[in-house]
Amino acid sequence: MKKKLLTGIFASVLVLGACGSNEGSEEGGSGSGETIEWRFGHLADENHIWHQTALKFEELVEANSDGQMEITIYPNNSLGGETDTINSIQAGTADMVISGETLQNWAPNAALMAVPYAFRDIDHVKSVVEGEIGEQIKQEISDEAGLTALYYHTRAPRNLTSNEPITSPDDLSGFSMRVPNVPLFLDVWQAAGAAPQVMDFNEVFTGLQQGVIDGQENPVDLIQSGGLAEVQDYVNRTEHVYSWIYILVGNEQYNALSDDLKQVVQDAAAEAQTFGDELYEAEIAEVEQELMDAGMEFVDVDQDAFREAMTPAVESSLSPEQLELYEQILAVE
Repeated sequence: MKKKLLTGIFASVLVLGACGSNEGSEEGGSGSGETIEWRFGHLADENHIWHQTALKFEELVEANSDGQMEITIYPNNSLGGETDTINSIQAGTADMVISGETLQNWAPNAALMAVPYAFRDIDHVKSVVEGEIGEQIKQEISDEAGLTALYYHTRAPRNLTSNEPITSPDDLSGFSMRVPNVPLFLDVWQAAGAAPQVMDFNEVFTGLQQGVIDGQENPVDLIQSGGLAEVQDYVNRTEHVYSWIYILVGNEQYNALSDDLKQVVQDAAAEAQTFGDELYEAEIAEVEQELMDAGMEFVDVDQDAFREAMTPAVESSLSPEQLELYEQILAVE
């Protein structure tokens, strides 16, 4: 009798467990009473602007969907690295990610989101992302990577970190450095004289600590959130990339929503966009000061020399279509 009772309970648990987010997604929040659950993975830590904005997005979606949607956020690459999370979304085991130029591995024109020395400043970035070029890149990401862009963050410029000052490409001989999985980044840093290698961001701290690499390049907010002040002494102001990064959801997950829930998501994304922009303005200067307080020294570099070293590699690495888009970006006022 006891065995039959336990078997019945176990079967009931399995049935209840089967009535989860996937069925709710298929019905598109049409009033079935089931909750649509989205898993949102990203690489930043809990104090980062991206995470704080993601929490705002989560709050707005859950509050305005009358309990029909639930978003769980996984910072610190706890769902896996950026590429892993994108693959998981495509496989249906994750739903949202924060990604930028890495998307070129699916959508080639996403490479233009972070071309060295293509963007003059943050205003130039905004003009591109909110204009026709940005719309073209978003559409390609949707078509080729199966991801719908909901909102975006502008990023502080990427700078090179090291344990010795680097002021020109002449200082890069024998310098081993991490770059993300972006072929163009490999090309331009090789052209500048460094020895770049692809590595997930969650491996960078240990790589620097163990001497596997000598440095890396990232915006100051990721330098801070990655704790790199503990293993690097200098931030060399190469400012070689101004860029943006998208918050994305799988096309299938988004398209499974009812029209009402799609509107909830879009409204939340618009509000999160404004919230994130305000955080950016307030926090980037503070981040630089905190890195200095932690012992990092900021070094001015010969940016013209870096630009001159990298530009031929940029132009030779781009396809004819990408090169045309690159020239359009340079011409945007």
